Amino acid sequence: MTDHLKGLLITTLGVLFIVPDSLFIRLIEADALAIAFWRGLIAGALILGFVLLREGAGAVGQVLRAGRPTFFYILFFGVSAPGFVLAITLTSVANVVFIIASMPVFAAIFSRLWLREPISRRMIWTMLGVFAGLGVILWGSHERAGATWQGDLVALGVSASFAAALTAVRGLRTRSMLPAVPIAMIGAAVLMLPFTDVMAPVAQQWPLLLGHGAFIAFAAGLMVLGPRYLSSAEVSLLILLESVLAPVLVWFAIGEDPGAWALVGGGVVICVLLVSNLVMLAQIRRRRALSTV
Repeated sequence: MTDHLKGLLITTLGVLFIVPDSLFIRLIEADALAIAFWRGLIAGALILGFVLLREGAGAVGQVLRAGRPTFFYILFFGVSAPGFVLAITLTSVANVVFIIASMPVFAAIFSRLWLREPISRRMIWTMLGVFAGLGVILWGSHERAGATWQGDLVALGVSASFAAALTAVRGLRTRSMLPAVPIAMIGAAVLMLPFTDVMAPVAQQWPLLLGHGAFIAFAAGLMVLGPRYLSSAEVSLLILLESVLAPVLVWFAIGEDPGAWALVGGGVVICVLLVSNLVMLAQIRRRRALSTV
């Protein structure tokens, strides 16, 4: 198996494991912070166990020695995890996943601000199209029950936070950030302890809590490992699968209608990102072909 095929399989599997995330949040009847606590604690503990078995205790210390990039990665990743749960509880699943699909746009902005990387003409058009789609989603939130602009703004913050985490470690491409993931997840869970009764949902809903954490652990691990073998355009294309499949799964499982505005705005966001990433992929292949001549 080539590294490229390995990356495609690992990343696709990671995306499929993350798809039921929002459905678990809908099914678990508990405070948002309690859900986020168990989601982070269980997933973080499972990933930490895997890291210790596979790489040993030194892997955690090694990634922490990377300094400031790792610190910012842990900070922003830790914020985005409970933020996603909060967004799902405040607005519709479709709104959340369509808004979070805008992450590449925020990554481009942060790369410009922090790394002084130029923003290409393709990305400028992508930003305009994505922001137009997000505007449609936000506009429709006040017309549909279950969707709120407050939840949409939280989802926008999650998208920006996760993009910031990925941008912070752009210079560490040769190093796996998997050991940093459980630090972020468990650390965020511990910080939530004083603000919610974490034991309230355990007695009746522990199978859902455990399954939720396990799915997130598999998804997070695979989504950190797989993209090391792929270009950013290919990773972005695969991640779009979640934006399409998650609302469909929730709609099919519990009948949550995404609403016309979310479908229109989300369709704009997905189509713009799809075209943009296909153009980027074609440019990469063209450059590779020229370099071999």
